[in-house]
Parts: sequence; C-alpha cells; structure tokens
Amino acid sequence: MSGGPVVPFQTFWSATAPVAPKIDPRVLARQAVDSMLLTGPDIASPRAAGKYTVGVPMWMWVEPSPTTFGPNTASASLAGVTVSATAKVSSIRWSMGDGKTVICHGAGTKYRVSYGMTKSPDCGHLYRAGSKDRAGGRFKGTATATWAVEWHVTGGGEQGEFTEVRDSDFTVAVGEMRVLD
Repeated sequence: MSGGPVVPFQTFWSATAPVAPKIDPRVLARQAVDSMLLTGPDIASPRAAGKYTVGVPMWMWVEPSPTTFGPNTASASLAGVTVSATAKVSSIRWSMGDGKTVICHGAGTKYRVSYGMTKSPDCGHLYRAGSKDRAGGRFKGTATATWAVEWHVTGGGEQGEFTEVRDSDFTVAVGEMRVLD
C-alpha cells in the first residue's frame, strides 16, 4: 500500500443524549383528518332532477357516510407520538339560492309521501318565489357541513378540538302552482 500515513478510526462519545424533536400534536391531528378524505354533504334532497313548488314545504336531507357526515376516526404518528382524531358533522348550513339560509343540526328526515304537505321536523325550507327568472331557471345553493373534530394524544393527556368545513353545491327548480277553474 502506498500513499500517506494511515489515520486510525476513532469514536467519540457524547455525554448528552440527542434532543428529540418537539412534535406538535395539533399538526398530527390535522394529518389524521386529511387522511379521512372528508367531503361536503351527500345531498339526497333537494334532488337536481326534482321540481318543487312555491309555498310547499321542501324537506332537505343528506345521506350519511363516514366521509360525508361521520363519525370518522383516524390516527397519525411521528417520532413515537400518536394522535387519534374523530370528526363528525355538527351542522349543515344550507344557502338556498333565494337569499335565505337554513341551519340544520342533523342529517334531516327523509320525506315520505304519507307526510303530505307537512313541514320537515328538523330540516326544511319554503320558497316564496319561483326560480324561472334565475340563470337556467334554477336556484343555485350550497350546503356547507361544519365538521367538529376532537383529538387526543394516545397515552398522553393532551387533547383538543377544531372545526373543518366542506361544501356541496346544488340547484333546484321551483315553479308556481296554478289552479284552473
């Protein structure tokens, strides 16, 4: 072997342990929620193909699932810290396209023909004018779900809450009923 002198390999030991990174559990909670793939409400009524009538109660409801209404649970981990989060819809704010807003604290009640012309017990609207003068002859609305998220550190005392919102758009045709003599 030719070349220069051989330098021996040396190991040095430190008296202090490496500093563990500080993990923010709120960041992990948001990562857990991101993995849930939450969406806006799955609107069952008003139906896009439906025709509704001025002055007749409209029943509004959504089809609940883990990604559209909850509850949905997921966890995220980093450097030995695990955070579990649970998300569920606390309310749906319906912007009806006619300037009115309805806030519902549940999925709504599915309409049945036997209910006749009664108002929905928990989530409904009454249009006072038709949509014929609107673009496309329809009211354009939005259902905005507010997701309440609770999280906690597994094996630790830290916990917290935050909200997320997700939207779904809808359109509705509203006409006037005419009585013929």
